[in-house]
Amino acid sequence: MLFLVAVFNYFDRQSLSVVVPRMQAELHFSDMAYGHIVSMFLLASAFAYALSGFLCDRLGTRRSMALFVGFWSLAEAATAFAFSVGALAVTRFCLGLGEPGLWVAAPKAVGEVMEPSKRSLGVGIYTAGATFGAIIAIPVILAVTTHLPWRVIFLFDGAAGLLWTPIWLYLYRDPTPKPSVTATRGTLMGLLRLRATWIFLISRGITDSVWYFYLFWFPKYLTSERGLSTAGLSRCGWIVYLAAGLGTVFGGYTSGVLIRRGSAPGAAYRTVMLFSAIAVLVSPLTALSASLAWALVFACVVAFAQMCWLTNLTAALLEVFPADQVGKAAGLVAAGSGFGGMLSSELIASFVSHGGYTPVFCMMGILHLIAIALLWKTLPTRICVMEPAS
Repeated sequence: MLFLVAVFNYFDRQSLSVVVPRMQAELHFSDMAYGHIVSMFLLASAFAYALSGFLCDRLGTRRSMALFVGFWSLAEAATAFAFSVGALAVTRFCLGLGEPGLWVAAPKAVGEVMEPSKRSLGVGIYTAGATFGAIIAIPVILAVTTHLPWRVIFLFDGAAGLLWTPIWLYLYRDPTPKPSVTATRGTLMGLLRLRATWIFLISRGITDSVWYFYLFWFPKYLTSERGLSTAGLSRCGWIVYLAAGLGTVFGGYTSGVLIRRGSAPGAAYRTVMLFSAIAVLVSPLTALSASLAWALVFACVVAFAQMCWLTNLTAALLEVFPADQVGKAAGLVAAGSGFGGMLSSELIASFVSHGGYTPVFCMMGILHLIAIALLWKTLPTRICVMEPAS
C-alpha cells in the first residue's frame, strides 16, 4: 500500500512538468514563472513537513495517512480547473500542503511493523514507488493527453488517490502502544535543540535539490537543450527515474546486508551514503557530454546514487530518534527538503533563463560531499540520540 500511494504521489508531482509546455502556451507564462510555481509547491511542502509530523504522532499513522492522501488528491484534481497562473500556483501550493505527509507517515509505519535489520529495505521499497511513479508518468501522461485534453490527467490522478484511501483505512491498524517508563514527549523546541535535527535538516535540504531538479526540470532539459521531441521524451525520458528506483532498493538492501553481517546501523548507513556522494561527482558530465546517450548514462548514475543516499538518510532517522518522536523529527528534517528545494528551484530558474543548464549540473555534483561531511560524526558506529547543541 505504501509503494502504491508513493506511485500516485510522484505521478501527481510529475504531471505538471510533463504538460507544462502546453500549459505555458495556453496560459502564457515563462520559465521563470514556472520556477515560481514550483517554488510555491516547495514552500508549502516545507511548512507541511514540519506540521504533518506532529499530526502524524497525534492522530496515528492510519488516520493521518488517510487525511494527507485525501487532501492532496483533491488538490491534484483541482489543478484541472486552473485557468490562470494565479489559480495554478494556488492548486500546486495546496498539493504541496498535502503530499509531504506521506513521507512523514511512511517511515513511521515502517518503524511500527518492521524489525531494525529490514527497515532500510522497507524504506527503499516504498521509496521505489515514488520513482516508479516518475517512470510511468512521462509515457502515460503523454499517451493520455495525445487522445484526451491535457487537463483530464489531473482528474485521473486525483481519483486514484481518493480510491486508495478507504482501502488503506480498512487494511492498516495502528499498533497498540507499549507502556514504557522511559517514554518521552517530544516537543518542537526539544527537537530543535538537538544537534542531530539540524544536521539532518541541512543535509536533506542540500541533497534533495538534486532530486527536485530531476523531477521538475529534467524533462524540460531533454526537450529544450537536447532537442528531444514529445515522442523521444516518451521513449527515453523515463530511464533516469528507473535508475532512481533501482537506487532506492539497492541502497536499502545494501545497508541491510551490512547490518545483518554485524555492522552498526549508523556505520552501514554512512558507508552507503559515502559511496553515493562519490558517484554523484559525475553530474557535470551530463551537461558536458556531446552524446545524448552518454548524458542519459551520467544522469542515471546521479539519480541512482541520489536515491541510495535518500533511502539511508531516511532509515537513519529511525535509529537516531525515539519511536514517539520519529514523526515529528522526520517532518522537521523533511522541511529542510522543502526549503532547500524552493531555494534551488529559484536558482535553477535563474541559471536556465540566463546561463543555461551546465552550472546547475556542476553545482549538483558537490552537494552530497558537503552533506556527508556534516553527517559523518552524526552517524557514529554506535547510534544513539544526539546531545542538544550548545
